[in-house]
Amino acid sequence: MKKNFNLKDIKLNKIKGMFKWLYPGIGIKRWIGLSAFGIILVITGSISLRTEEYWFVQILDAIVVISGIIVLILGIKRMVRSFILAIIPSSRDTELVDILYQKKQLGRGPKIVTVGGGTGLSVLLSGLKEYTSNITAIVTVADSGGSSGRLREQFDILPPGDIRNCLVALADAPTLMRDLFQFRFDEASELSGHSFGNLFITVMTRLTGDFEKAIKETSKVLALRGQVIPSTLNNVALVAQHKDGSTTEGEDEIPKVHIPIDRVYLKPTGSLATPEAIKAIEEAEIIVLGPGSLYTSIIPNLLINEITNSIVASGAIKIYVCNVMTQPGETDGYTVSDHIKTLIRHSHPRIFDYCIVNTEEIPIDIRRKRYEQENAYPVVNDTKKIESMGYRIIEDDIVMVQDVIRHNPLKLAKTILSFIEEV
Repeated sequence: MKKNFNLKDIKLNKIKGMFKWLYPGIGIKRWIGLSAFGIILVITGSISLRTEEYWFVQILDAIVVISGIIVLILGIKRMVRSFILAIIPSSRDTELVDILYQKKQLGRGPKIVTVGGGTGLSVLLSGLKEYTSNITAIVTVADSGGSSGRLREQFDILPPGDIRNCLVALADAPTLMRDLFQFRFDEASELSGHSFGNLFITVMTRLTGDFEKAIKETSKVLALRGQVIPSTLNNVALVAQHKDGSTTEGEDEIPKVHIPIDRVYLKPTGSLATPEAIKAIEEAEIIVLGPGSLYTSIIPNLLINEITNSIVASGAIKIYVCNVMTQPGETDGYTVSDHIKTLIRHSHPRIFDYCIVNTEEIPIDIRRKRYEQENAYPVVNDTKKIESMGYRIIEDDIVMVQDVIRHNPLKLAKTILSFIEEV
């Protein structure tokens, strides 16, 4: 008897569950009703169409059938959209076809791994996410300046700044949410210089007790099209050995001394790569180094032996995106081949196969107004020297000229994705 009672109870609960779809406020009833009305029109018109002999009545019946099909499609579309809005509230202003495209088509996109940090990497990610959601950003954690440096020192956590920029770049959350994470408190506040996103990641780290877990939880909040992974979970500092024999410690301090750099290294040595980073590299179809600061954003990731070895061993297409402008205190006077020589000297000659360089002329007024005052100049493209080193050069107009010179995210993404035919 008890068993029968339980079965009846289960059946009753299932029936009650079905009727829950008709509760007020869910926004489903009207579309169920509309779909039902469409089915009635189709059935009624079809029956009449088969039995009626007069041609003009048959035309009216055909119109009824077509109208029923249209009403049915509309009802189903609205019903599905109501389900999606309940699960993904941020898609309210997005067409259903766009939602399906994002979730299905982008999910089938190529697996791309990007390696770097800073503004350059976040620009690239914002373009790539329009074509694929299979993106892994491997980001340096050697940042020691600004808000990140202060939080790192005060709370003994890995610096969140470069991670935050990449999270926001890959975010599928509403614009307001992205702006919130980039919001920076002004000087009148006790939180002067801190960004909300950095503070959020710091709090999540304290709550979860794990920096990597904090990034994953933050990724859920921002609804990422891809994933962001620190290159290492070790607390490392970047050290530069200059050509005059002196050394400078700290990612933010290195460019300030304006002494030519001989090499950089991590302190302490022997840092281990994040396992997820190695897995992403092994599964990648395309691996992209840069764009970004050569010594302080890209190379720190490659100083972790596991990452460099995994990239070299990978069968993926490997691309280096060279910077458009030289960086004062880091790459003064560097040509494209100088960037490449520095990169391979800190890693391996087969760390990449292709180098993407910009061909667009930088307007002289922009150069004089902003860059030449800082001793920053366009990177000279010495193609023949690069080709003699065994690398292929891909030349394209990939910059966006505004108040500052930046890579055009969509143009750069298209150039990178054009390699997929070679995979």
